[in-house]
Amino acid sequence: MHRTSSTSPRNYRRRFDWGPTGCEVLAEAQSYLVVVDVLRFTTAVEAAVSRGAVVYPYQWRDESAQRFADELGVPLAVSFDSSGPSLSPVTLLDEPTLSAVVLPSPNGSTCSLIAANKGAVVIAGCLRNAGAIANYLATTSLPVSVIACGERWPDGTLRPALEDLLGAGAILSLLGGELSPEASSAVAEWSDAFNNVAEILAQCLSGQELIERGHGADVEYASGFGVSDVVPVLVNGAFRTATQFPCP
Repeated sequence: MHRTSSTSPRNYRRRFDWGPTGCEVLAEAQSYLVVVDVLRFTTAVEAAVSRGAVVYPYQWRDESAQRFADELGVPLAVSFDSSGPSLSPVTLLDEPTLSAVVLPSPNGSTCSLIAANKGAVVIAGCLRNAGAIANYLATTSLPVSVIACGERWPDGTLRPALEDLLGAGAILSLLGGELSPEASSAVAEWSDAFNNVAEILAQCLSGQELIERGHGADVEYASGFGVSDVVPVLVNGAFRTATQFPCP
């Protein structure tokens, strides 16, 4: 359904929507936007930032990504089976040295950059840091939107991803406050899945795709709920630890 400004839930303090279009609708200056791409972009950001690295999101996985990384002088996260950094959070944790990385993603990076360009303060959220994000935002009076990034079908259209819906619902359930109807529905989905989240992530389409490619450890890592105190905030084009940037 196409959402017009007359039906946009901007009067609610806690909001939820899907993908790049949701970012376009809800992102605005003087607001927070939490991007959720559980398998695997925002979980990878959490992993890298947890070890002190900064993460530069980049929208495309093409030659321009390498040029961008070269201009910054930092490594580019490459494809599944290459040596060096990748989109795998487990691989990022295992890198011998990692102070910065460019992380291409057509879903998580795209949503992050759209929201940042519209003036929102962007946070990378996942199941692991849901509680830390809620604590960080506990005192803000600004609106908070949570975006489930989803995946893409071969034709480029949005493929809603269950793991992102659950990650968004987990964060919204801990944020509290006045929830939009969409946000309330995401919280309800999370409440139903809470006791079986690891099993659900392993059985959902995205989880099965990763497991078939030999990345079951990433799915297991991503299913940890509330185990991380890392809040990655997008500042000057890179995700960095929120401890450097107090919440207004």
